[in-house]
Amino acid sequence: MLLRKEAEAWEEKLLCPGAARSNDAGRARPEAECDVRTAFQRDRDRIIHSKAFRRLKHKTQVFIAPEGDHYRTRLTHTLEVCQIARTVARALKLNEDLTEAIALGHDLGHTPFGHAGEDILDATHAGGFKHNEQSLRVVDVLERDKGLNLTEQVRDGILHHTGPFVPATLEGQLVKICDRVAYINHDIDDALRAGILNFSDMPVAEIRILGENSSVRINRMVKAMIENSWQKEAITIGEEMTEAMNSLRDFMFRCVYIGSNAKREEHRARHVIESVYNYLLAEPDFLPEDSKRRIESEGLPQTVCDYVAGMTDRYILARYHEFFLPKPWKSA
Repeated sequence: MLLRKEAEAWEEKLLCPGAARSNDAGRARPEAECDVRTAFQRDRDRIIHSKAFRRLKHKTQVFIAPEGDHYRTRLTHTLEVCQIARTVARALKLNEDLTEAIALGHDLGHTPFGHAGEDILDATHAGGFKHNEQSLRVVDVLERDKGLNLTEQVRDGILHHTGPFVPATLEGQLVKICDRVAYINHDIDDALRAGILNFSDMPVAEIRILGENSSVRINRMVKAMIENSWQKEAITIGEEMTEAMNSLRDFMFRCVYIGSNAKREEHRARHVIESVYNYLLAEPDFLPEDSKRRIESEGLPQTVCDYVAGMTDRYILARYHEFFLPKPWKSA
């Protein structure tokens, strides 16, 4: 049963010339091929079954510890990125499996409490901290004690999904744009639900171009990516749509991401992360055994950084409570 061979033959026949092919995938550690799954399908499965992926369900997207059930978490954000990216990848005849693997893995390294957590860990940890670099570290080193041995194409897409980098594959470029498409739209949706924004607050020119609700906006952005990237050597959403999207993102930074009621707990979240990080540097005996085993090879600061970055919101609060809050006195 060589279903993998059939899938690779299908890719050669039907994917566009610039799409990545599974049979071109390479790994740092060579391993036997699977009879059923292509290399990128195996990467996707390894990411989904990782502990870091499961923890995303309890990590903040924008709203810290929201009480409502319908606000996005880091996991639902990841799934929305994946869905949008796969839609475009199919239309452009790109490799959907590679696209999916990159999308599912791109935020594995995010800290508790979202970007507030990333910022304070970057300032506190001597080596600095960037979530895309930590996402790669998760799949290269931390999962399964030796990493997931993902393909170079997936690793490149995860590392370069943000910042001034251009991913090496069209699939990676696609995920990078879809990440922004997803978070701008679902963050608007969550901010409207929370009363942080009213629709009348939305910038008129950008909404005229992009659409009045998230469904319309995402549909227009998807179509723009398809129309502007068809049979091209790079993925783009077009100049007009890019300008409108960036302007809407700037609006979200001014009105939601910085200084709004959605951020009223950020200073406390920063205090929790900084306090737990510094406490564990001073008291490494409180690290779990699997982390202690890394101290000799990775050094204590990096080991603590990895442990704190991997925590969920609720777990780091529990550890803060354990380290700093008084415990009830019990009689003998």
